[in-house]
Amino acid sequence: QVQLVESGGGLVQPGGSLRLSCAASGFIFSRYVMSWYRQAPEKERELVAVITGAGDITHYSDSVKGRFTISRDNFKNTVYLQMNNLKPADTAVYYCNVDLTKVTGTNYWGQGTQVTVSS
Repeated sequence: QVQLVESGGGLVQPGGSLRLSCAASGFIFSRYVMSWYRQAPEKERELVAVITGAGDITHYSDSVKGRFTISRDNFKNTVYLQMNNLKPADTAVYYCNVDLTKVTGTNYWGQGTQVTVSS
């Protein structure tokens, strides 16, 4: 049974930092690309960052490039999103994702963690 459990969200002032974590289970973690998405109120869910199974290649949306860092620990089956210099526009629910459609037919999401950037 695949599970993705996010943590680390909260309220932070503009310019502050947060680190999100996503603990994964139920699949061979190191084999799969992991992604972070976010969804702001009344907006579509958007891709934030992606990391390959080995952690050697990453990709970021233009809106977070240079401020956010995605990483993973394949021993702990956990993917992280370090968010620095946060802006009010970063306020959203952040979701962890693994696409296992080729294996199980399902694209999996965590429950989400709320990030609010406000003074």
